[in-house]
Amino acid sequence: MIEFDNVTISREGRIALRELSLRIAAGEHVAILGPNGSGKSTFIKTITRDCYPLHPERASVRLMGEKTWNLFDLRSRMGIVTQELQTACMRGFQGLEVVLSGFFSSVGLWPHLRVTGQMRAAAAEAMERLEIPHLAGRWVDEMSSGEARRVLIARALVHRPQALVLDEPSTSLDIHAAHGLNGMLRKLAREGTSMVLVTHHLPDIIPEIGRVILIREGRVFRDGAKHEVLTEPLLSELFRTPVEVVRRDGYYHLW
Repeated sequence: MIEFDNVTISREGRIALRELSLRIAAGEHVAILGPNGSGKSTFIKTITRDCYPLHPERASVRLMGEKTWNLFDLRSRMGIVTQELQTACMRGFQGLEVVLSGFFSSVGLWPHLRVTGQMRAAAAEAMERLEIPHLAGRWVDEMSSGEARRVLIARALVHRPQALVLDEPSTSLDIHAAHGLNGMLRKLAREGTSMVLVTHHLPDIIPEIGRVILIREGRVFRDGAKHEVLTEPLLSELFRTPVEVVRRDGYYHLW
């Protein structure tokens, strides 16, 4: 599903990814964990084609087995939810408009966009799937952070993509909203949507995720089964501070 080979990315004069190589298979549920500045956001921007390798002759980025994509086709196969997208969608749009905009890869709906009955039905289905049909007519900037996050995920799901890529999903959510979001993500994972979760926060890693990739300074630091990677020695080294790891009900927590 996602293949990076020897990928180096520079952003604002700094190397953000350094000869990064990793593979994520279709159907896998994977977490990419790292501290701030480790290259997590750049990894997502490389998937969305906002960033390109410095040395394309020596590097390769393949998505769904292909090097070259029409971005509209790619977005129908891989739903992506980022913090930047949430900020952009908080500008005077209603919930249903934001979900429907997923068909056009736009921010909100504009007069020249033609919305079909089939699109409206798919949007309603996505909102029902996330238990948010009551948000269809509400302004996004009047929603809680948790409600807005669910609307964005519904936007990513209107095409019923094979995979969902989430960037720091619990940022700005309170405990109740984060708990509800995790429950919804677990449901999607069990229904067969591949989950790629990019975070620095251990409780974001739902029990259905079996593989964890640690990244530091733009490189893969460790990659393996969750129980082998989320250990006190490795996480202490990753975050450069002594930590205690506690596991409860399939979730991991740091102290």
